Amino acid sequence: MQEPVQDLFTVNNLWMMIATILVFIMHLGFATLEAGLTRAKNTVNILFKNTIIPAIGLLTYAFVGFNLMYPGADFAGSIFGFAGFGLSLPEGWDSSNYNAGYTYFTDFIFQAMFAATAATIVSGAVAERIKLGPFITFSLLYVGICYPIVGMWKWGGGFLNELATPFYDFAGSTIVHSVGGWGALVGAYLLGPRIGKYTPHGMKAIPGHNLPMATIGVFLLWFGWFGFNGGSVLSADPGAVSRVFVTTSLAAAAGAIGALIVSYLKFKTYDITMVLNGILAGLVGITAGADQMGVLDSVIIGFIGGGLIVFSVVFFDKIKIDDPVGAISVHLVGGIWGTLAVGIFGDLAGWGQLYSQLLGVAAVGLFCFATSWLIFFSLKRTVGIRVHENEETEGLDINEHSMRAYPDFASKD
Repeated sequence: MQEPVQDLFTVNNLWMMIATILVFIMHLGFATLEAGLTRAKNTVNILFKNTIIPAIGLLTYAFVGFNLMYPGADFAGSIFGFAGFGLSLPEGWDSSNYNAGYTYFTDFIFQAMFAATAATIVSGAVAERIKLGPFITFSLLYVGICYPIVGMWKWGGGFLNELATPFYDFAGSTIVHSVGGWGALVGAYLLGPRIGKYTPHGMKAIPGHNLPMATIGVFLLWFGWFGFNGGSVLSADPGAVSRVFVTTSLAAAAGAIGALIVSYLKFKTYDITMVLNGILAGLVGITAGADQMGVLDSVIIGFIGGGLIVFSVVFFDKIKIDDPVGAISVHLVGGIWGTLAVGIFGDLAGWGQLYSQLLGVAAVGLFCFATSWLIFFSLKRTVGIRVHENEETEGLDINEHSMRAYPDFASKD
């Protein structure tokens, strides 16, 4: 009688590990998207940051983050808890009895893949003018401390999970994406815009150097999102996983159409960058409630998310917050919209749920804004966070890394 149970456990655990691989691939998507939407002279710098961030995320999450995020039942309902440094295996190296659906190791590695995403989001918004050392310092602190504390508030049994109507965030529209979005907003603001972006005569577009690379990045992210959302089912339940796959894809598709229509009506041109970010906005928007939404709900959420991106990008340009890749619009604005959408379209939609969603957005926003401000501002006043003007003009690749991504193409544009 034990064999079917063991077989089910193996299937569930295998799916969780496959989902982990898919989320890992998303880091390649972020790298190619950000590199494609920025200038050739900064490509090595973008790729370096997106290579070092997963390494930082894995190590900090193993050392401190996992036990900050999941401190145990003693800290249920609290705002902070810590189960100790390092990975503490409850049953030695045999963790097969850790959970009904997956092992301790599988739980850790799946969650660790999420951890680095927050800093990756920040990377795009501060691209082309931030010093590498301060950015690595920020990533270490933000991923190692801020992200797991916020994650604990919901996923680790903290106070947002203990509200009368619990805050709901299935796979991280707020807990992952808006965490990165708030850091991106603060970083972009304190850094200031790139040289030549805003002039007395208005805003000057600074186009990315490789739109094919950016497009590949978005499709890699869409591909990886099947693991991001599908793995968050935390089992291989065929009905739940297939439903999440459908809602995820429909929202992404609708996000593309929403961005296409709104950007065409506003700019009278077919802007591929808006459509690409519209896809991502749809994905971010559905992430909070992918397991609750129906077909029409998913389409509406994605379509609105894609349309919001266009207005958001224009708004941030008007207030002169320079975001080279649209990360703030996609992950912060899209994350807030997706979180609130749970209270409008979800299985438990209503004023009570919407209030809890608003409370969660506000609590996470306040904490992440304050934390990222403290880190970035401290670095700005001590070691400085922005490269010198001549280094920015010449490019970060040659100045920070002493190499070029394209040695035979030395344009400084």
